[in-house]
Amino acid sequence: MLELSQAGWALAVLSAFAVGLSKGGLAMVGIISVPLMSLVMSPVQAAGLLLPIYVISDMGGLMAFRRNLNRRVLMLALPGAMAGIAVGWATASIVPVWGVTLIVGVIGLGFALNALIRPALDAAPRPPRGRAATIWGGLAGYTSFVSHSGAPLWQVYAQPLRLSPLVYAGTTTWFFAIGNLVKLVPYAALGQLSPANLATAGVLMPVSLVAVWIGLRLVRIIPAALFYRLITWGLLAVSLRLIWQGLSG
Repeated sequence: MLELSQAGWALAVLSAFAVGLSKGGLAMVGIISVPLMSLVMSPVQAAGLLLPIYVISDMGGLMAFRRNLNRRVLMLALPGAMAGIAVGWATASIVPVWGVTLIVGVIGLGFALNALIRPALDAAPRPPRGRAATIWGGLAGYTSFVSHSGAPLWQVYAQPLRLSPLVYAGTTTWFFAIGNLVKLVPYAALGQLSPANLATAGVLMPVSLVAVWIGLRLVRIIPAALFYRLITWGLLAVSLRLIWQGLSG
């Protein structure tokens, strides 16, 4: 097991709780997990520690959202996501994490500002399109591989579709659950699933499962208009945090 200080364990518990909330339907919350753990370890090690927690939390989310998903939206985006994960694996040793973090932050910030400044233009649902699904699904898959930060780019694709909160949350959970399961192979090949990481993740898994339950309760009672307003502001806050983190190197 990893040797962490009291502050380190506190951050680990918060990170696991954020992961669980994200799998309970509050997807944007999970993106703070790697930045939090990066305060006490390298981002690469943090990503390796958190992946098993993501996978176990996914199981809780999949059981809860087994009927709440849009299969067409999901199937259009998955091929791009698999390609993005493959590119992330192939370039893991040459692409700096800070650069990817900065790009994700800038894209998310632009989308959030557009939604807040011109909300009327985004009021009508858009149909899922294959090209957009492939592009944004691929970018989400790639950034998810690098630092579990695919949620902002997935949101750029999925939010304009104006799915109901439960279907949005369920489709998002299925998309990242499949991606996280696939990521286990390259993460293991890159040595990021060390025995110490796995043991520490095992201790934190109950925290994430409790958070999944809490997230499920919240997403079922939040009205649709408020739900999309909250995730847009959440995207804005997270994007600013990612830009700061990226510029800090």
